[in-house]
Order: sequence, then C-alpha cells, then structure tokens
Amino acid sequence: MDEPAKPTGIRVIIVGAGFAGITAAIECTRKGHSCIILESFKDVKVQLGDIISFGSNSGRIFNRWPGIPEKLVPICHVSKCLNYRMWTGEPIYTQYWGSDEENYGKRYNGHRGEIHKIIYDHALSIGVEIRLGQRVTEFFEDGERAGVISNGERIIGDVVLGADGVRSKARELVLGYDDKPKPSGYAVYRAWMSSDELAKNDLTKDLVVNGDTHTGWLGPDIHFLAASIKGGKEFSWVCTHRDDRGVDEGWSEPGDKADAVKILEGWDPAVHAIVQATPPEKLVDWKLVYRDPLPTWTSPQGRIALIGDAAHPFLPTSIQGASQAMEDGACIAVCLQLARKDKVGNALRVYEKIRYERVKAIQKTGEKSTRFPENHVYVGRS
Repeated sequence: MDEPAKPTGIRVIIVGAGFAGITAAIECTRKGHSCIILESFKDVKVQLGDIISFGSNSGRIFNRWPGIPEKLVPICHVSKCLNYRMWTGEPIYTQYWGSDEENYGKRYNGHRGEIHKIIYDHALSIGVEIRLGQRVTEFFEDGERAGVISNGERIIGDVVLGADGVRSKARELVLGYDDKPKPSGYAVYRAWMSSDELAKNDLTKDLVVNGDTHTGWLGPDIHFLAASIKGGKEFSWVCTHRDDRGVDEGWSEPGDKADAVKILEGWDPAVHAIVQATPPEKLVDWKLVYRDPLPTWTSPQGRIALIGDAAHPFLPTSIQGASQAMEDGACIAVCLQLARKDKVGNALRVYEKIRYERVKAIQKTGEKSTRFPENHVYVGRS
C-alpha cells in the first residue's frame, strides 16, 4: 500500500460524482489534496444502468485502491473468449484473451450501478466529502481562487473540476459558447436481466448454464452482443443499429420489443429468444449522438478544468469512455501534486497538454468504428 501523501493545502471542488469525479477525488486524496464532490442526484441508486466496460488501463487504477479488486471480481464478467457468429447463427471466429491481462492489466465489465457504488463507498471511506442533491448554478474564478454557487451557497477552492457529464454547465464557461451534439445515425437497444428464462430455453441455455459467456452476432449495419455475468446468473445484451431520428444528447426511452424484433428480422433464432425473454421494463432504447473534440478543456484563467464526459464524450464503440475519465482523474491529481498550491493553474494546463491528443485519437477511433460497424464490436456502454 502507498504511504499517505503529505497534505498539499490544495482544495479541489469537483462537480459530478460519476466515474470521472469519483476517481479524481480518490486520486487527489491519495496525493494529499482535500476534495469535495457536489452531485445533483439526491441518492445513489445501485439498480440504475446496465453493463459498463473498463479496459486494462483503468483496471490498473482500480488495482491501486485497497480492497477494490476483491469487491469487483465477484460482480464482473469472467470469460476467456468472445465467440463471433454470423447474424444467421453460423460461427465465424473465437477470440481468446490469452495472457494480455497479465501483461497489461485486468479488465472489469459489470453493472454500472454496482461498480459505481463500490468506488463511491471507497471515496467516503478515505474521507472524501460528497454532497448529494446539489444544484450548481454558477462557476467562477480569478487569479487566486475558483468556486461554484451550489444550492445558493458560495463554495470556494483552489480549482474546480467540471465532471458534470454530457450536459455539462462547466463546458459552456470554458468554451464561451454552447456546443451542440451531432446525431451519429445509430441507436442501441440494451438490457440487463436475470438469466432464469434463458436457462429454460434450448436456444439460449448454453449461454448461461455453464458460467459466464460472451457472444457477438454480426450483420449489415447491426451488431448484437450478449454476455452472461456472475456465473451465468445475470445477462446483458446490446444491439447497435441504424437510426436517423434526431434527438437530444443522452436521450433514451423504454424500448419496444416489437421494434427490436423487426430490426432483427432474419437473424439467428437464439437472438430472437434473447429479445423475447427480456422483461419489457428492462429494455432501453438509447440514441447515440456525438460531439467533435473540444478546442480546450481549461478555463481562461486556468482554475477550472473539464474532465470525463464533460471534456470528451465518447461513442460506446471506443470502449474507453469510462476508462479515459478515470485516466483524467489520476493525471490531474499528479499534476496538482507536482505543481503545488501556487501553480495550480499551470497544473491544469499541463493536464490538458498530457491528455488532449491521446483522448482525441480515441474519440476519433470510436467515431470511425461507428461508421463502419462491421469492423468493430463492443461489450457495452463505457
């Protein structure tokens, strides 16, 4: 375990308690900074969400936090391979993970709400102050400090990190304008459910009765990925397909099984059995929108920075949204530690310099993969 860092005297205000904000708070605390997180949600709901994927890069960050790997492993997907099939059901190829986890780090794929609750509780356990039910209405900065107004209270620190997601209020302050999202031309049906009904069906029981499995069906303009989790007891699936309707960013609605079946006409009967076994209340229809890379992530006076989705929203085809958000938090904590209290503005600019081109390249990779989905598949929302 790392030795506790000496206090730096740097006070960090973080707006948003998603994976970017929580990681930033944990890593800043590890580096000796004091943190407060302001989150708009009034409580933390484990049941919200479905599958989320963390690559080996973020896995290495999880592994730094005492007790976290031991809590994540039992709730995450465990398999040695991904079985690809044609949309009609014929096998194409089996991709084995091999020893890459030993060389690069462990991946964690599991339920978004369950993973988030584990790291949320860890942040509290190491002394991070988290205030829920906060409505941040204003960001401000000058040469000496930065802060926000939340629930009418003026909260002041040395830096503010805008981790407030795709509808970020901090983004407009940093940019000086409101950038609009673009439609991607795709949407995703997604679900997380019990495996009980699948285990009773001869078409699908092999996907769940022998522990965790991972299967992908590939077809023109569509890919369908399914994973069993927790020893096959739970099941998640995503279906990416063409959809040209214009909608707002982050828009989703309850899914319609009849529409999903129509989109999958002519596909493997096993795929249809999965859709039909999905409880209606578990099916979500999620439209994918996209933003071009922002020109900057830091404010004019250098005391406010964007991190995570506020800085760089990813399409799920990158499989790196959550992982890059965690990298942001780890990077900014080190930059602040090295810069010290009197140079925090420089620290935020260095953070952007280190991270910007790497993140931009991954954003563009996700965009390209969405345009050519036959060349790429993904596990789930990231």
